[in-house]
Amino acid sequence: MLGPAGHAQTSPQPPQQAPRGLPSLGDAGDMTTLEERKLGDAIARELYRDPDYLDDPIVGEYVDGIWRALRGGARARGELPAELDERYAWQVLLGRDGSINAFALPGGYFGLHTGLVGVVSSRDELASVLAHEMTHVTQRHIPRMLGQQGRATPLMLAALVLGAVAASRNPQAGAALATGGQAALIQQQLNFSRGMEREADRIGFGIMTQAGFAPEGFAGMFEKLQSASRINDNGDWPYLRSHPLTTERIADMRQRLQGLAHAGRTPAAGPPQGGRAPSGGSAAGEAAERGGQDLEALLIAARARVLGRPGMDVLRAWAGEPEQPGFAQQPPGRRAGALYAAALAHAELRDLPRAQARATQLALAVAGDARAAQQARLLQAELALKAGQPARALELLPAAARPANAAADSQTGRATLLLRAQAQTRGGQAAEAASALQPWVSDHPRDAGAWQALAAAWAAQGQTLRQLRAEGEAQMAHLDYAGAVDRWRAAQDFSRQQRGGSADLIEASIVDARLREGRELLRQQQEDEKKRR
Repeated sequence: MLGPAGHAQTSPQPPQQAPRGLPSLGDAGDMTTLEERKLGDAIARELYRDPDYLDDPIVGEYVDGIWRALRGGARARGELPAELDERYAWQVLLGRDGSINAFALPGGYFGLHTGLVGVVSSRDELASVLAHEMTHVTQRHIPRMLGQQGRATPLMLAALVLGAVAASRNPQAGAALATGGQAALIQQQLNFSRGMEREADRIGFGIMTQAGFAPEGFAGMFEKLQSASRINDNGDWPYLRSHPLTTERIADMRQRLQGLAHAGRTPAAGPPQGGRAPSGGSAAGEAAERGGQDLEALLIAARARVLGRPGMDVLRAWAGEPEQPGFAQQPPGRRAGALYAAALAHAELRDLPRAQARATQLALAVAGDARAAQQARLLQAELALKAGQPARALELLPAAARPANAAADSQTGRATLLLRAQAQTRGGQAAEAASALQPWVSDHPRDAGAWQALAAAWAAQGQTLRQLRAEGEAQMAHLDYAGAVDRWRAAQDFSRQQRGGSADLIEASIVDARLREGRELLRQQQEDEKKRR
C-alpha cells in the first residue's frame, strides 16, 4: 500500500466485536467522511496531473467491471455503509508503471499500476487485490492510520501520502515530496498494521466471493506473492513491501479455502447459490467449462504490460515472440497473450502493417471465446485508427445498445463508444459522434476522456462554444477547477462576441452557470489550502 506494513497495534482493553459493516479495529479518529473525501480529492488532483496517469478505455472498462461487482458484493454483505457509498469517490486511477503495486487512498480513491494488471492471469486474481484494497476503505483504516498524525494538518497529510505513493515507485522521489526531512517517517506513519492487513484479507475474501468471483483468485495471488517473496526484491514488487505476506496471512487464507471445500464449494465453484456471475464477476468458471484459461484476462494483462512502457528492447522481444520456434506448441492462453502483446508492441514500434497482421491472427485464435474476441476487435479497431482507417474501425465496432442491466454510471461499452466516436469524428461523421457521446457524459459527468472526445466532435463541426464548454468539463472531471474556469471564461468571451440562435443562447446560459460553479469551487479550494498551511 502506501508504505511498508507496521506492527500490530495493541491496547489495554481488547476491542469489542463490531457489527458487520463497521470498523472492528478501533475507531476512525476525528476525521469525518467529508474531511477524508476532501483530502482524497486533493491527492487525486495531483495524481491526475501526473504524466504517468493513464486513461485507457480498454483496461479501464475491464477494471471497472470487476470493481462494480465488488462494490455490489460489499453492499450485499453489509460491509459498505450507505454514508461511505454515497460520499466517497470509488474511483480507480490507473498508473502507467511497470512495478507491481496497488493502493487505497483517502476518500475512496484507489491506485492501480499497469505492472500489477500485467501479472494476473484471471479476473479473480485481480478481484482479490481490489477487494483487499476496498476493505481498507470500507473499514476506514486510512483515517485511523492518519489519526496517528495528531495535529498534522490535512495539507501535511496529503504531502505525506503523495510522498509515500511516489516512494513506492521511486524512493528518491518520495523523499523529495516528503518535505521537512519527514521521508523517514513515512514507513512509521503511513502503513497498515498487521491486524488491518489480516482484516482486509478476511473481509475482502468475503466480498469477492459474494460478488461471484472464484476464491481461488485469492489463492492464486498469494502464490504469486509467495513466489516473489522468495526472490530478492529488486523494487519491481512494492506491493510486497507494503503488504508483507506473513505466515499468519497465508495460514488464514488456507483455512478459509478449506472451510469452503468442507461446505461443498470448491474454489472454482464460482458464484454462490449456483447463480451466474455478474458482468464483472468470475470468468474462471466459464474458462473451466471450456477446459482452458481466462483468455480475456490474459489479453488485458498483455495490454497492460505494453502500456507500461517497458523499453524498446523489450518491445522488440515481444514483437518477435510469435516468430520463435515452438510458438505454435504453446498453450492457447500463452499464444493469445503473446499475439496481443506482439500486435501492440509493433504499433508502439510504428510498424502498423505487422501490428494489424498479428491482431488478425489473434482474432482468429480467440474466435471461440466471446469476451476475448471482443478484446481482439477493440485492438483491431484501435490499430485501424492508428493506420488512418476510420471506416475499417467502424466496421469492426458496430453500434450496440448498452445492456439493460448495466448501471447508468458504469463503464460498460465505454471503450467501444470512445473508439467509435474517434472514428466517426475522423471520418466526417462528427455529428453522429456528438449524438452518441452526449447521453454518456450526462450519465458520466466525471468522464474526462468522454468530454475530450465530445470537444473534438464539436470542434470538427465548428461548434466552438460547445467545444470550449466540453473542454472545461474535462478539466472539472479531473478536479482542475482553475483549468475549468479558464475554458469556461474563454467560452463566455466567445459567446459575447457571437450572435447565435436559441441553441447557442441555451449553451451560453449553461456556460455562465458552470463558470459560477467553477469559480466557487476554486475559491473554496484556495480557502481550504490557506487554512491547511
